[in-house]
Amino acid sequence: MSDLLAQGAAWLTSQQRSFCSTWIEYRRGDESFLAPATAGKTDYEIQDESGLRIGGVITDFIIASDDLGQDPAVGDIIIANERKYEVLDLGADGAWRWSDPYMSAYRIHTKDIGADD
Repeated sequence: MSDLLAQGAAWLTSQQRSFCSTWIEYRRGDESFLAPATAGKTDYEIQDESGLRIGGVITDFIIASDDLGQDPAVGDIIIANERKYEVLDLGADGAWRWSDPYMSAYRIHTKDIGADD
């Protein structure tokens, strides 16, 4: 018996890649390649020892695991729409998380670090 949910997640990832993404450049060190990615956002909130809550919004990029071929790492760079985004560590979430339980796409947490020169 086939897993209909896994098939549905794979189909949804392919549709997102085909119709809801733009091409980005992914850089790690001296290596770079192009991949389709969908932009997203993650709201986060942290609380310091005095109880003060600080929050913000970061830019995420959702990239199919087959297109990336490696786990994202802190310090990697994504170039999108002539802007440069650095992969960052989001505490308990790390630099990325799976976008679904079938590990079909990475949700990569980044911060905007300026224009791509």
